[in-house]
Amino acid sequence: MEDKRNIQIIEWEHLDKKKFYVFGVAMTMMIRVSVYPFTLIRTRLQVQKGKSLYHGTFDAFIKILRADGVSGLYRGFLVNTFTLISGQCYVTTYELTRKFVSDYSQSNTVKSLVAGGSASLVAQSITVPIDVVSQHLMMQRKGEKMGRFQVHGNPEGQGVIAFGQTKDIIRQILRADGLRGFYRGYVASLLTYIPNSAVWWPFYHFYAG
Repeated sequence: MEDKRNIQIIEWEHLDKKKFYVFGVAMTMMIRVSVYPFTLIRTRLQVQKGKSLYHGTFDAFIKILRADGVSGLYRGFLVNTFTLISGQCYVTTYELTRKFVSDYSQSNTVKSLVAGGSASLVAQSITVPIDVVSQHLMMQRKGEKMGRFQVHGNPEGQGVIAFGQTKDIIRQILRADGLRGFYRGYVASLLTYIPNSAVWWPFYHFYAG
């Protein structure tokens, strides 16, 4: 029986880089827009005390819509979009590292393992600080304080504009924790993503071959 597993591997030098980056960012952005409200809801459900605010996903969805409108489901979204950079940096680091390692080893396993781990290290170094800020923004709501920090509204009671909120949160994190505050959970993220990426890519090339 003919083995149909063979998949053509497109190497980095064969890619149209302009199309790759443009379409990659556009596709990721579309996915992010559709799933972000549920990321926000999940974060709030995980942080709340018991069922003090929401009784579940649907209840949270309705209450956030009633209190803040559609924009309430996208708190921190503009900041979170900067993590799109990390996705592109991940792929670029992976491919360039594979190319570099190929000068020392032709083993696909070695190249993929080193490149996968390096790519995750770079990506998480960019992603974690952005996630820390965006998650604090997700916790902002009218009424009861949910997170460690709370954005201060203006005297008229209107919320601060998006990047005004971001600057406010950044200042509070710096005041409370210094630069280390932007890397809360960094080591845990590295221990999660580096082994996962380092193991996944060798298996990908093994089964594609």
